[in-house]
Amino acid sequence: MNIKDLKNSDSGNFFLLAGPCVIEGEEMALRIAEHIVKITDKLCIPYVFKGSYRKANRSRLDSFMGIGDEKALKILRKVNETFGVPTVTDIHTAEEAVMAAEYVDVLQIPAFLCRQTDLLVAAAKTGKIVNIKKGQFLSPGAMQFAANKVVEAGNNNVMLTERGTTFGYQDLIVDYRGIPEMQKFGFPVILDVTHSLQQPNQTSGVTGGMPQLIETVAKAGVAVGVDGLFIETHEHPALAKSDGANMLQLDLLEGLLTKLVRIREAIK
Repeated sequence: MNIKDLKNSDSGNFFLLAGPCVIEGEEMALRIAEHIVKITDKLCIPYVFKGSYRKANRSRLDSFMGIGDEKALKILRKVNETFGVPTVTDIHTAEEAVMAAEYVDVLQIPAFLCRQTDLLVAAAKTGKIVNIKKGQFLSPGAMQFAANKVVEAGNNNVMLTERGTTFGYQDLIVDYRGIPEMQKFGFPVILDVTHSLQQPNQTSGVTGGMPQLIETVAKAGVAVGVDGLFIETHEHPALAKSDGANMLQLDLLEGLLTKLVRIREAIK
């Protein structure tokens, strides 16, 4: 699969990776997927369903990690089979690359792991699209080396994702200059809107966020000309088992995407 093969890819719109932070159950995943598919079909937005099958990088030991790897991965496969949309999930070790590749279309490398050579090479060798999130500690220019590891391992299907840069100990900031800088490498560049609004290292041990700025950050990204957007969304963010503090409420997604499509049309 290639990004150019996505449904609605000839519309000229940005593409969208969206879904819950983590797979909490089958019914929940299917409801969210169905809702987003209807919106993206209406707006002619190429769409990939996102859901982590496991959350390995957690602040506290008692944080929710998942419902079980195989169970969650089978739900991701069911989303694909039910709605005909590709799926993306995170992987954390080289061994997970082969396992997850049996179920999903895009393997995502978490920001904290974006320099892990064995992980990047293992993802590359599956032949799947590899989406590499830029580490909060890296410059945009440094991402060419992460991408090159995948390419040199025999896989040209690479995407790069901006997700904010560390700003002090408890905040992130998006430097929009990094989007065109990474686009120069020849790969699609995505803006992770919701993770860019995280507030890490809170004294509670649970990451905070500023979801009221989701629209602001997304509008700016589209205006700059980003290729894709990454937005985590949930029916009830306050009840979400992971990253609820920075997720978009699902019933707000259509209004946001409608505005973003208009911006995209205006800058063509």
